[in-house]
Amino acid sequence: MDQEDLRLAPRPHTAELLRWAQEQGLEPVPAAAVDAVLTLLELGDAQLREGFPVLTSDLLQELLYERIHLYVQPPAEQSPLAYGAAVRLLIDHQRAAKRLNAKRQQRLREEADWQGELLAGLLRQPHLLTWPRLYTLLLREAGVAAAGPDAVRAWLDGFRALPEQDRIEAFAQLADLDQPEGAAGWTEGVLLSIGMATDGARLLVENRLMQRSYRNLAGRTALGLPMPPELAGDFPAFEAAVQAEALRLLGEWTVPGLPALLLTEYQDLAPEPGAAEVDGYIVKRGLVDLPDLGDWPGAADTTEQPDTAPWPDTTEPPDATG
Repeated sequence: MDQEDLRLAPRPHTAELLRWAQEQGLEPVPAAAVDAVLTLLELGDAQLREGFPVLTSDLLQELLYERIHLYVQPPAEQSPLAYGAAVRLLIDHQRAAKRLNAKRQQRLREEADWQGELLAGLLRQPHLLTWPRLYTLLLREAGVAAAGPDAVRAWLDGFRALPEQDRIEAFAQLADLDQPEGAAGWTEGVLLSIGMATDGARLLVENRLMQRSYRNLAGRTALGLPMPPELAGDFPAFEAAVQAEALRLLGEWTVPGLPALLLTEYQDLAPEPGAAEVDGYIVKRGLVDLPDLGDWPGAADTTEQPDTAPWPDTTEPPDATG
């Protein structure tokens, strides 16, 4: 695929922003945090001026409160406050470029301060995890995260061989999460939430990547340039390229290659529930009444059940014909 035609990969000006900060004598901010902030803003609704996202209060809140905890797992040596610091760096750069007045700069910096602190708390909540973030914590604790894809795959094989309850116990022992209930806190509902968040987060990145590509294609069309062959008759190949780029980005924010492995070879360790599974859980827990269920598979048992199942059951029922 011609990446110049499709323009799928984001192009954050991380190095340029860090170089500017050094020239200004500002406090250093980890490059990984700056890159994640610029990339997610570029994939959001921010306008770009000379390659840099233009911040507003709404965009700042969307990034630090709603989005970034779906994707990033800060390296062990990096403070989670680095993401708020990266936003402040971008705010100061916008002020220097005369895109913000002093009053607006101060207000945005204050918002970045308290929302950056709030993000540090969100990153510690088990129910706000995604599978790549959760397994990143496990891999780092085992000293495997930086050892390469073969070591990651070998660790996942070993983890798969553990009994389900032992896997839950491993989750409960992660010191980087706030979990006063221990293993009892890893309920079926929490695991379903993690699976749904993982699916939604990945699809959101894919959709944003497609939008970037379509905007570039519209520009080509306006210039009278032909449609790239990837979109002239081989749309599945374009979709595959979009998913590959999304998984690459998710790996950059966690462990390279891990999100792709969890989606393909290790789906049993990172289940993403479908609508029927979610509906079944809702009915089983009595969270909503669904009238006229008829022969819907989840109608068999709608009695209240304790939310203590250690792992969502994603297996198919046995064939009654034998």
